[in-house]
Amino acid sequence: MRKYFGTDGVRAVAGQFPLTEDFIVKLGYCALKEIEQYGHQKGHVKNIIIAEDSRASGEQIANYLARGIRAAGYNVINIGIAPTPAVAYLTQKYNAVCGVVISASHNPAEFNGIKFFGANGAKLSEAIEEAIENLIEQTTTVPSPQEGTEFKKDETLIRPYIDFLKSTIPSNLDLKGTKVVLDCANGASYKIAPQIFSELGAKTIVLNNTPNGLNINENSGALHTKNMQEATKNENAFIGFSFDGDADRLIAADEEGSQLDGDILISIAAISLKEQGKLKQNKVVLTVMANLGLINFLKQNGIEPVLTQVGDKYVLEAMEKEDLSLGGETSGHIIFRDISRAGDGILCALQVLSIVKQSGKKPSWFKKQWTKYPLRLLQVKVQEKTPLDKIEGFLPYIKQLEESMQGKGRIFVRYSGTEPLLRILVEGQDEKQVEELAQKSVDFYKMKTGN
Repeated sequence: MRKYFGTDGVRAVAGQFPLTEDFIVKLGYCALKEIEQYGHQKGHVKNIIIAEDSRASGEQIANYLARGIRAAGYNVINIGIAPTPAVAYLTQKYNAVCGVVISASHNPAEFNGIKFFGANGAKLSEAIEEAIENLIEQTTTVPSPQEGTEFKKDETLIRPYIDFLKSTIPSNLDLKGTKVVLDCANGASYKIAPQIFSELGAKTIVLNNTPNGLNINENSGALHTKNMQEATKNENAFIGFSFDGDADRLIAADEEGSQLDGDILISIAAISLKEQGKLKQNKVVLTVMANLGLINFLKQNGIEPVLTQVGDKYVLEAMEKEDLSLGGETSGHIIFRDISRAGDGILCALQVLSIVKQSGKKPSWFKKQWTKYPLRLLQVKVQEKTPLDKIEGFLPYIKQLEESMQGKGRIFVRYSGTEPLLRILVEGQDEKQVEELAQKSVDFYKMKTGN
């Protein structure tokens, strides 16, 4: 059981434990000591590539982290504000030992986080994270940075990543004049996303690209898509895209202003790849949160869903286990593994735009190919994440409610891996019943725990 690492790295309110100076320095030192045991390969230079999103706390955290990393004997190259998947790509390209992203993704501005990528461009396994935690517990002091190591900033390193993204769509695809709305969430994509689409010839309408350190994700981006949807419709745009704070996930809108969430984007990509003979084994990795409508649609089209727990790192692990090409989450983390091993919002936007443009159809056509099951997702703020099986009668009660749907729905309950929240998802064919069962689940939990 990991103590500091959650679903996606170490995350907290900046300045509060574990995102304090002493712990961050120790984390940088211990992480590199363990990573070199697991992943240091011949030919890797002793450089660590790091990036930040646009939070005010990012620069200070980078300084603390660099101190610990240099104490372990490594150089640190900060590429500035850049998407999480950029670090995954550049770590591989430049043979770095690992990459680090300072970001709290979709969380509010007061939060921040630290997540590591191995030399292969994938997030660290739970085994390595546990080893890092064990070393942290055993380490009382961190030595000074080693002589000869350095901490420097080089924002020019982002250019190869831009060129890489542009290379992932057909060279003959004409985007000239195609009107695209981009909501950058005042985050890591605020420069790079408009630049890429403009260089490809698209006419961009850009929202929320003026970060001030405090407005990341504020009523914007992948969690708040209303303004992007309205702009797409009102501006007569072909399609709209919303990225989250670190740009590793994507939610879109069709020309009518309707939302296209991760499930719909996955369905667009899955059918296209299957038609091209590029969907390995005709399987797609989804999480247990995927809509039942999507699961049934894929099955009807000869595509087998492979379900895994929530978290893009688990999606990738399942993809690699079976050598699959496509996987993702409802939230918009989507991995095109034959192109990149990281969830990448901009990459996904380019792939979806390419598929839709080449089809000659409008984005709304794709949304109408299948129907979502009604669902209700409720969140409960919690003081303590009491194991669900330790809450008297809770799991049997949830099972009883699920059985009342007579096989035509499901209830899924889990704690967030990044926030102090319990999430209860109810999905079924009867919308009224879904609402009732969701509220009953929440009420029972609160009654038993006092939250």
